[in-house]
Amino acid sequence: MPVAVMRAMVAHLNLETQIGGYEAADLQVKKIERSYSDIATLLATSARNVAIVANATAGFIQAISSFDFAPGEVIITSRSDYTSNQIQYLALRERRGVSIIHAADLPAGGIDPDSVRDLLKRHACRLVAVSWVPSNSGLVQDVEAVGRVCNDFDVPYLIDACQAVGQIPIDVQKLNCDYLSVTARKFLRGPRGIGFLFASDRALARGDYPLFVDMRGARWVKAGEFEIDPTARRFEDWEFPYALVLGLGEAVRYALEVGVSVAQTSAWDLAAYARSQLRTIPGLRLFDRGRKQCAIVTAALTGWTGGEIVAELAKSGINTSASLREFGILDFDAKGVDSVVRISPHYYNTREEIDQLAAAMTDISAKRR
Repeated sequence: MPVAVMRAMVAHLNLETQIGGYEAADLQVKKIERSYSDIATLLATSARNVAIVANATAGFIQAISSFDFAPGEVIITSRSDYTSNQIQYLALRERRGVSIIHAADLPAGGIDPDSVRDLLKRHACRLVAVSWVPSNSGLVQDVEAVGRVCNDFDVPYLIDACQAVGQIPIDVQKLNCDYLSVTARKFLRGPRGIGFLFASDRALARGDYPLFVDMRGARWVKAGEFEIDPTARRFEDWEFPYALVLGLGEAVRYALEVGVSVAQTSAWDLAAYARSQLRTIPGLRLFDRGRKQCAIVTAALTGWTGGEIVAELAKSGINTSASLREFGILDFDAKGVDSVVRISPHYYNTREEIDQLAAAMTDISAKRR
């Protein structure tokens, strides 16, 4: 996180310590409201279309719970969707009798919009849901093209933008999505435990609201009646970690000042450089597919698990993470791999650091050859 994000959170926690949680929130109401307007700027939308939620998955669940799925209805998704999303689809299949269909991939990788179009012609689809950037590779799916297809068929469309925000400029109008779920952390560089959800005017006008709507999202107006909030805040919970909300707002402003397009160019160039350096290492395989590849680089070394590589790189002060088969079974099985190391350079990294990474990976490779 940038120092400014940390300072915003600590300042609010200190304020809560001094005067109490309710009072601190009341005192900071203008800054809290500014967080909504800045998020709206980041997404090219209006503040009324923004809900602050616990994380990207929580926002995804709030959105998907707005649909009263009936047995036989279909959810169309991608083969590279995030593992939690895939589990939720399966849970809906078990509990609501929903059918889950994975659209075909393009030859280069990533969901094929024409496959989505063909499936929509043949099935009673209730929802199309796609992860823009899966967590287990550098693939960038063509969510804008899928959105055009969904718009043609008037089918609700949900995008998981957890890994996209902060490294890809977002204009929700161009995406034609009903919902877009986002985290504050990762490439946005915000705090853990907070995120946000975009809900379109179309979704709000349709009367969508989450299955377990909270007193934040609705008013109890009569003994047997409640009234939904007219804005996206119908998807929020009343209990908020306001220090994180303010940290989120600061992270969004920081990203806007840097410029997401500037961040994208720098981070994607570093990722491309990393791939060029890593592919020369004996025993190393790269696993990123797609016409576009972002600032997530996935690789494996013969004789090493992803977790083992992460531990070895940590000895050199290099932070990476491991992705396991269970994080993307369809994708991993197609690639014939059980785990990979995930390398995620951002705009503040340097080519010299990528060179250090390549040297460390070369040393690791030599240990088991």
